[in-house]
Amino acid sequence: MRKPEGIEMKEKMVDEGLLFKNRVMLLSQTFFIKDNQAELLSCAHKYDFDILFFDQMRDFVAAAQADDGDDLFVIDLDVLYNMQDDMQHSRKQTMFLSDLLQRLPTRHSYVYLQTVRQGERFLLQQRLVDSNCMAYAEKPIANDVLVDKLFTLFARHKRGEPNTIVYLGERALLDPVLLAAHQVELLQHKDAQTLHLQVKDVQPDIVVIEDAQYLRTEAVVRVLKKNIEADPSREIIMLQSEPDPVLARRAFDSGFDEILIVTDADVLTRQLLNRIDKIRVNKDLISRDRATGLLNKVGLQKKAQDAIRRAARDGLPLAYGIIDIDKFKTINDTWGHYFGDIVIKRLSLVLSAQVGARDLLSRFGGEEFVVLFWDCPAARAQQRLDAMRQAFCDISFEVSPSDRRHFSFSGGVAAYPACRTENELFLHADQMLYQAKESGRNRICMSS
Repeated sequence: MRKPEGIEMKEKMVDEGLLFKNRVMLLSQTFFIKDNQAELLSCAHKYDFDILFFDQMRDFVAAAQADDGDDLFVIDLDVLYNMQDDMQHSRKQTMFLSDLLQRLPTRHSYVYLQTVRQGERFLLQQRLVDSNCMAYAEKPIANDVLVDKLFTLFARHKRGEPNTIVYLGERALLDPVLLAAHQVELLQHKDAQTLHLQVKDVQPDIVVIEDAQYLRTEAVVRVLKKNIEADPSREIIMLQSEPDPVLARRAFDSGFDEILIVTDADVLTRQLLNRIDKIRVNKDLISRDRATGLLNKVGLQKKAQDAIRRAARDGLPLAYGIIDIDKFKTINDTWGHYFGDIVIKRLSLVLSAQVGARDLLSRFGGEEFVVLFWDCPAARAQQRLDAMRQAFCDISFEVSPSDRRHFSFSGGVAAYPACRTENELFLHADQMLYQAKESGRNRICMSS
């Protein structure tokens, strides 16, 4: 029996050793693939991912069913609607879309491309977002813009940063299983007078306080809010056992951000998950680099300070590494800033693939990145950074169809507790970076 075209292509790539780190599977029309394939692939390869093209629904569905990795699946709805204006076909086309959506494995999410004309139909939009939709975009969309958006989805999908809720009360009226499914950890606390210590320690996104606890210790919220290190994005929510306008007014005057009425655990949990989603978006706007999805300078400094506090408490070592792309100005001047951005984004993928769950990774500014290794001596951090350096050096960048280049970075490492603060770690690591640059580049130097 003939194998689906995409699966044959996938096996061919494995045989030839041409695998990219990420892969997109695109279901589209034959003419779109024929006329657009070369340029799309050229853009995608610069970002270190490949595109497999399908023009038959059965082959695309088979590839999706067989896939158990982190691929992105993109569906160009023109393959279903074929840009036809003849309304007598609308029922048949709707049935065709339903057939596709029913066949697609529900363990994946899908990116849908549609024309502006299709985008005006709200019922179609509703059908898409209710059908495992990761995102949708309207055409026409330039190839480089589409590829850049797909890269952003890869970066967002792989980030996976957990969130935390601290609950002050006798019995947490929440569903921990549902929270865990959305990467939210629930920590219960029972003493209002020590709550500020746990909040300082774990830096939760939401603090939930039962009304009975507030009535016993009304200063609890003011203590949390007035701490100079308080996270401005953190929400403090009171849980009322029954509506009480007088108590609600006192609570808001004390500093609560919101009041929720006790219902069942499932409803309360979903309310908090919605708030977590908004907090995630707000934090991303403040603390994330838009181009790579990594922590920016502001986001890193706060998290690094938190990590140092935890390391001091647990008696664990930290290592702080700064890396800088070698001769980056020459890269920009020779091939343009657009290509320079591609080099930065692909480096972000290399680094992201090799950091641990408790490590921190930041695009600190321009072509400079910072890695904070948790529970890691300096010598081990130097080895890990050197492995990252080699992985980046191995990447072949296509600067033109017949010209491929390799680039490098230099790095410096400092260690905690030899350096006691985030600023001291940065200054010592930066000195080592300067030493690496002065001694020939493409190397990692460590503070003695």
